[in-house]
Amino acid sequence: MDEATLQFYRSNAEAYAQREITSRKARLTAFLSRLMPGASILELGCGAGGDTAEMLARGFAVRASDGSPEMAEVASRRLGRPVETLLFDQLDDTEAYGAVWANACLLHVPRPELAGVLGRIRRALKPGGFFYASYKTGEVDGRDTLNRYYNYPSPDWLRATYAEAGDWSEVLIDTGEVKGFDDKPASMLFVVAQKSG
Repeated sequence: MDEATLQFYRSNAEAYAQREITSRKARLTAFLSRLMPGASILELGCGAGGDTAEMLARGFAVRASDGSPEMAEVASRRLGRPVETLLFDQLDDTEAYGAVWANACLLHVPRPELAGVLGRIRRALKPGGFFYASYKTGEVDGRDTLNRYYNYPSPDWLRATYAEAGDWSEVLIDTGEVKGFDDKPASMLFVVAQKSG
């Protein structure tokens, strides 16, 4: 992961945690409806743990993680349970999860590394498992006003990168708008992929 971006989250963990985001709840609910009751979910980039709390409340077995130890600590306090620090390139599980939830975190993976990270996630999924991720859309990578790196993919580039990572039975891409930590609106790509079973 980009070091400057990681340092941003390490330095701003408490402030970031104060934001309570409800706009993605409908997407989380729709994603969870695809899963078997009690399914095991790996959450990458859990932030302050808001989505984790929702998944746990619905009876899922969640392994929550974040790349920032400070953010993981914030989430751990909120949830009253350990949250581990995990960088994407440290993921080495094989067919361990029914789903992976990666909201607004893979958008920071440098473009040349994204296919490899997606491949790791695909390997960690059980056959037929589901994977959610979201990205800020664009044509070339770059940095925002807070110096955070974004890969800014187009839908076509993203589809090709998922295909490079391995076989999926489907890759669905939806679009929408969100307001970021920098208070600027951003056009988003919301991706749900299912591992070939």
